[in-house]
Amino acid sequence: MDLHASNQTEAALLHYKEGLGTFTKKMPELASHFNAFTEECFREGTLSQKDKQLIALGISLYSQDEYCIIYHTKGCLDQGCSEQEIYEAIGVTAAFGGGAAMSQAVTLVQDCIQDLNNLTQ
Repeated sequence: MDLHASNQTEAALLHYKEGLGTFTKKMPELASHFNAFTEECFREGTLSQKDKQLIALGISLYSQDEYCIIYHTKGCLDQGCSEQEIYEAIGVTAAFGGGAAMSQAVTLVQDCIQDLNNLTQ
């Protein structure tokens, strides 16, 4: 993890960005196409970017992808989601993903929210 990060969430985000940067240097065409695809997927449309981040967070929780959980928790907050909206999305995810999704929610998501809120204060 990066020593310059002020908390674990920021360190994980920096680690992901560093890894993506290295991958992009090694596979520029693939990375370019992947980035274009994901940008299009998250573009404002009939569904808002806020809704898309909540969906992505739910899928991340269900699939137990810690980097995506962190990334999309940040995305939810960046798009103006309230903690209550995030917790309701977690509830829907837990209905499908059970204890595994809930365990990530009550630990990692809550830690991320706290860390990210502390960064903006």
